[in-house]
Amino acid sequence: MMKKLAFFGLISISLVLNLHATETNNTSEIIVYGNKIQEEQLIGPYQQPEWTTERRFPSTRIYLQEQPYEMGVEQWDRIRSFKDGTVEHRFSEEFEMGLPHHFQMDVYYTWKYVNQYAQPDEESIEFRYAFADWGKIILNPTLYVEYTFATHGEPDALEGKLLLGDITDHGYHYGVNLICEQGLWGSRFTELSISAALGRMIFDKKLSLGAETRYEHTTEVGLRDSAEEWFMLGPSIQWRITPKIHFDCAPLFGLNNASPNVECWVVMGCDM
Repeated sequence: MMKKLAFFGLISISLVLNLHATETNNTSEIIVYGNKIQEEQLIGPYQQPEWTTERRFPSTRIYLQEQPYEMGVEQWDRIRSFKDGTVEHRFSEEFEMGLPHHFQMDVYYTWKYVNQYAQPDEESIEFRYAFADWGKIILNPTLYVEYTFATHGEPDALEGKLLLGDITDHGYHYGVNLICEQGLWGSRFTELSISAALGRMIFDKKLSLGAETRYEHTTEVGLRDSAEEWFMLGPSIQWRITPKIHFDCAPLFGLNNASPNVECWVVMGCDM
């Protein structure tokens, strides 16, 4: 099972590295008429593209979303439709704040709605650290650490991610996340996952389309030989309703029997 995870990760990273190298080595002249594409302009103290400050992909994070002392809020709904007919909504309210020296802090409050029954689910705090200004290191690596305070007897969890992402000369945005989440007691579950995303701007600062994929490998203590594996793939869209408000949607479809029929991510965000 670990071989599958490693293979999937190597393929994802190889694809983005190859895409990066292809664009870097492309010596053809690109002529821009009229105003420069606004969402590709470098902004802020870290000189990052404007598009990275609006969450482009629901299931794949890239770099830092908020610049120092800037704030934002987001409302999430992750909808899972399972093969037994169960439909689960996982609602999250998120507050984001940029901090100096390449840091960002996010806090979440999450609750679930399953089969007409709602209950609080968890509270989380997250920190990100970008290793350098945008473009100084290939794929702009960013470290992500999140601690989750669970409810209803579920174990707290610690999650770590390596966020990778960049933009090509032809306007394609892409990212890969390498993820490990560990339950700290009880079942002591371990979830290893990889997400990857690719998108392209259609209308500058208005509309972007793309695709996202995700692989998850989950085990519990004492049951390490009976892992649950999910493979999912689907389209994604971002609509920039106003310069400060964005809407994202990514319906991912299960590609194997263990996966949900659909896992749909819906995000509404606002920068302050």
